Amino acid sequence: MPTLVYIHGFLSSPSSRKAQKVGAWLARERPDIRFCCPHLSPYPDRAADQLQTLINAASPPVYLMGSSLGGYWATWLAQRHALRAVLINPAVRPWQFMPDFLEVDLKGYHTDDSYRLEARHVEPIKTYDVPAISHPENLWLLVQTGDETLDYRQAVAHYRGAKQTVEPGGDHAFQGFERYIPQALAFLEQSD
Repeated sequence: MPTLVYIHGFLSSPSSRKAQKVGAWLARERPDIRFCCPHLSPYPDRAADQLQTLINAASPPVYLMGSSLGGYWATWLAQRHALRAVLINPAVRPWQFMPDFLEVDLKGYHTDDSYRLEARHVEPIKTYDVPAISHPENLWLLVQTGDETLDYRQAVAHYRGAKQTVEPGGDHAFQGFERYIPQALAFLEQSD
């Protein structure tokens, strides 16, 4: 059975609105695809281990969707395993915004989990960077220009050569995302 792995953003969870929409749509329209949305650690090396373990255990084919920091992780996995991915307002250089979250108590958006990032967590995330995308045809970038958290232009430049949908307005949550779910799945299922 194919597996779709949805990778949530920083301090988010499987309870995120987009993850819930994708899971519900698949259950209703495509029950032949296993939906998986792991609750990722905010700590980079732990998150990478969680994702690598999941990919290794998943039955192929494996499809990826990632939002915000989840888009960064989906890019790393797509590059590493030659997988297809849909990236929603992805973080391109997350270490640039991490200093704003260091040495403060952080709480998950959908859970009571609390975290505390330290300076030692910044360098490890750089090791998962994909500075040059070798197979941009495997990626579909979805961004909205009104993203108040990340500069969409960084993603547009970084994912040159990938399929791109750049919508004016919107926000970091990507307003109206659910209208792209059927097209996203069709893109993920395309064979090379």
